[in-house]
Amino acid sequence: MSQVYIRDAVINDVPLIYQFINALAVYEKEPDAVVATEADIERTLFSEGATAHSVICFDSDAHDAQAIGFAVYFYNYSTWLGRNGLYLEDLFVNEDQRGKGAGKALMQFLARRAVEKQCGRFEWVVLDWNKPAIDFYHSIGAKPQDEWIIYRLDGDELLQFAEQK
Repeated sequence: MSQVYIRDAVINDVPLIYQFINALAVYEKEPDAVVATEADIERTLFSEGATAHSVICFDSDAHDAQAIGFAVYFYNYSTWLGRNGLYLEDLFVNEDQRGKGAGKALMQFLARRAVEKQCGRFEWVVLDWNKPAIDFYHSIGAKPQDEWIIYRLDGDELLQFAEQK
């Protein structure tokens, strides 16, 4: 890839971020899973006190550059390290732009941000069937954490558990 340009997302990027989120859902074989609205994205990424952040990747730094990908991340915390970590929630590059270095550029951008913020870790999850992503993550030196199992409460189960007496 020629030179890509990555910048922090701004509130005017909400429609673009929303478009990327929906494209990611299609790629992950869950096209109907997105329940968030553009208003939700605006509130959770750009309101005062927002704890999640986004970056946008462009094919160049030219004025008419095309947005080709994005990432959403937030900071978590490790009691063992006594430091924050950077957690990558979503990474997506348009299908016609994959394999040209945009994904690596996004990952390096976030790795640098983690180092600048003195994070002890940079973590993410990947679907077990997503071999291209798994191969890519291995190629940059990332190691799977096979001993951990992700648990989740959501929807009715979350509400029921929260309301238990």
